[in-house]
Amino acid sequence: MYAIVETGGKQYRVSNNETINVDLITDAEGELLANGEEVVLDRVLMVANEDGSYAIGAPLVEKAIVHAKIVHGIEKGEKVIVFKKKRRQGYKKTIGHRQQHTKLLITSISS
Repeated sequence: MYAIVETGGKQYRVSNNETINVDLITDAEGELLANGEEVVLDRVLMVANEDGSYAIGAPLVEKAIVHAKIVHGIEKGEKVIVFKKKRRQGYKKTIGHRQQHTKLLITSISS
């Protein structure tokens, strides 16, 4: 059984006992969530069962929920280097960025 969920503006294909890296997840007040906390991903776009049947939402599948547990609260992705230059002006600027991620363990998919 697998599902396609949306979180952080991106879509992920998830199945039971799988770990995924998603954009940083915080609670309603903007505080970071602790390791081991349960997270409910309710924006489920599609659910496929073992018997070959599937449900596609328009845009979301009703009553479908994916439960996950936070394995690691904050991880940093690879560094992205941004280089800006204007020719013949003597202008050069280099900056870097590392996106923060949350590692989730998918515990169950209910449809």
